[in-house]
Amino acid sequence: MLGLRRRVRIETERMSLRLPVHGDFPAWVDLRRDSIGFLQPWEPVWGADHLSRRSFTNRVYWANRAEAQGTALPLMMFQRQTGALLGAITLDNIRRGPAQAGTVGYWIGQPYARQGYMREAILALVHHAFTVMDLSRIEAACLPENAASRGVLEKCGFKYEGVAQSYLQINGRWRNHVLYANLRGDRRGRTDVGQA
Repeated sequence: MLGLRRRVRIETERMSLRLPVHGDFPAWVDLRRDSIGFLQPWEPVWGADHLSRRSFTNRVYWANRAEAQGTALPLMMFQRQTGALLGAITLDNIRRGPAQAGTVGYWIGQPYARQGYMREAILALVHHAFTVMDLSRIEAACLPENAASRGVLEKCGFKYEGVAQSYLQINGRWRNHVLYANLRGDRRGRTDVGQA
């Protein structure tokens, strides 16, 4: 049948990564609400309606539209054994043509932090981006003091490239970010893009 597309789903050893659906709202709102103090220092200020069903519905529509247009791949991370929502990872700002690049961003709920889930998700998404999407460069940025994020990027083969001044508004103010990149044909040292 014409017009039917297979939705992206990436499987890892412990997780399924897939686009959000409307039925994910209760798990998403609970995890975001329960992790508010853990997440907010690293994110833009949440709007007054951030945890609303309407906001999540808009997120689902945006995710499907962006994936269909090839501009982003917003995936939610679910534990395969229990089905629990762990967090989300997005390959955004996908540029084709001579760039063949995208930018990765992610968050994880506080109960699941420091258990290797984000490393597993980043490795799987980078592998998918290089082998299925034929991208050549994956970029990431984080606050200089976010040791956990810097560490996971470095463990996933991302290399430090510099500092961007006033890169994003985080928690209400413009903040510098450290920039990282992972290259498909990286000659700057070992880059492991396997699926964990």
